[in-house]
Amino acid sequence: MATESPAWRIKADSETVERDLTRLVLTLVELVRQLVERQCVRRMDQGDLTEEQIEVLGVTLMRLEEAMTDLCERFGLTPEDLNLDLGPLGTLLPTE
Repeated sequence: MATESPAWRIKADSETVERDLTRLVLTLVELVRQLVERQCVRRMDQGDLTEEQIEVLGVTLMRLEEAMTDLCERFGLTPEDLNLDLGPLGTLLPTE
């Protein structure tokens, strides 16, 4: 009699493990990027940054967003793929 493995078990498939690991890493990078972006906006709204700092942060955040887009395209992922479903907690990344 064959028993089925529980649905919660990880199925390590050599063909999908690279994509899944990439998805996880990019999800974490995207989470940190969004947190840094929010922190920059908060500091800017409070007047804690000079015009030069605002310019540097803006360019840096734009480049990081472009790099994330390029990496997602390279690995066949969409922004929605990075938003992990945490079950009853909702999704990891805020939806806009």
